Amino acid sequence: MPAMNLLEKGVVPGKTNTIVEYSSGSTVISMSLVARALYGVTDVRAFLSNKTSDAKLKLMRFFGLNLTLFGGPSQPEPTDERGGIRAAERLAQQAEGIINPNQYENDDLIIRIGTITGLGTYFKAAKPSVFRLGVVTAAGDRVPGPRSYALLAPVEFPWKEATDHIEHVGSYDSFSLSLDLCRQGIICGPSSGFNLKGLFQYLEKCKVNGTLSNLAGPDKEIHCVFLCCDLPYQYIDEYYDKLEEARFPAIKNQELTKVDKYRYDEAWERNCLDVLQDFFEVPDMFTLLHRIRSSANLSLQDILIPKHDISIIDLRQPSDFHSYQVPGSTNLPIALPSNPSPFSDPAVMTSVWTELEQTFSSLDANLSHVLQDKRTLVICYDGDTSRVATSVLRAKGFVADSIRGGFANFSILEQESQQEVSTYLDGAREVTVELQS
Repeated sequence: MPAMNLLEKGVVPGKTNTIVEYSSGSTVISMSLVARALYGVTDVRAFLSNKTSDAKLKLMRFFGLNLTLFGGPSQPEPTDERGGIRAAERLAQQAEGIINPNQYENDDLIIRIGTITGLGTYFKAAKPSVFRLGVVTAAGDRVPGPRSYALLAPVEFPWKEATDHIEHVGSYDSFSLSLDLCRQGIICGPSSGFNLKGLFQYLEKCKVNGTLSNLAGPDKEIHCVFLCCDLPYQYIDEYYDKLEEARFPAIKNQELTKVDKYRYDEAWERNCLDVLQDFFEVPDMFTLLHRIRSSANLSLQDILIPKHDISIIDLRQPSDFHSYQVPGSTNLPIALPSNPSPFSDPAVMTSVWTELEQTFSSLDANLSHVLQDKRTLVICYDGDTSRVATSVLRAKGFVADSIRGGFANFSILEQESQQEVSTYLDGAREVTVELQS
């Protein structure tokens, strides 16, 4: 509503092409939305303090605002020639198509929206018994948006006449009460907590002075209203800076925020049968018959022939690798058979991912030769470490897959295939004997 009111009389359709405003965030963001939606003006520029939080700067850029930062006080006096407020005014004087609504001096803001000046003036005229409480920032402190009493001095709005009392509130209480309100379902920012704290302070003073009953209405109740005039999201970092760590629930497994940073895809985790078809050649009949004649105990492992454009990385320990391995594979001993899954133990994930990240970030000559221009199959004991390795390899630009279940599933396939091979061998030997005779 403030943005709509400020632009309604300022924008000249067909002529205005740029809007510039000094703002801590909320007002100028709203201006940019209103300007685009109602007037087709896309060039909205925000002049603001270089002390603005990174989160708010990102939010303003998200909404398409062109930002210009200014040094000095975060809340400059409207008449300070060195500040951003006067800079915005000067820019608007350079061309007819540029306007500066100037929320600090624009009468449309005071008369038509809910500032303490506008509301205080209206309610006093409508109901003289209303008590009007103004809140300012405690001296030497800063709450995003509100001003200190000293900084209000040059403001030309008749704010003094619109208030019956002034309370001074600091940033800690403002952020703290805002946090409490948000957790109770009233989503509001630090300026809202600031207003509520001012109300609480004044009520406590009235209690001490014995004047609390003076605020009661005919029903003997004291009806209080405070303004919620902002949202918390752009100030998230400041909540953590201002308030104690104990105010925020701890993150379990927080060490995982520094590792396992890359994406996963279910399509990269393959079953054994798919892997056999995609990564290995099927021997022709004569080759198979020759192998059958040469070995009485032919197994699936003996039949597998890796395709020419693939590489196989086996993450198991050397003893297990030498005991049983897929033909053509390279041993990279990272997984331990005794370790739990990296997905169930953060310490294992941290250790495994860090080693994989270091290994695949700076390849030695041998590993570079193995991986370069190849499709890679990664194998481990249970499939979980190889799943992590696939994620890292994909992030480094390699085409990699893993076997779901790892060697455990591969062994099951081996046993099932052993039976089929054995049955096939018996029949094949009979055919061989007949062919020989």
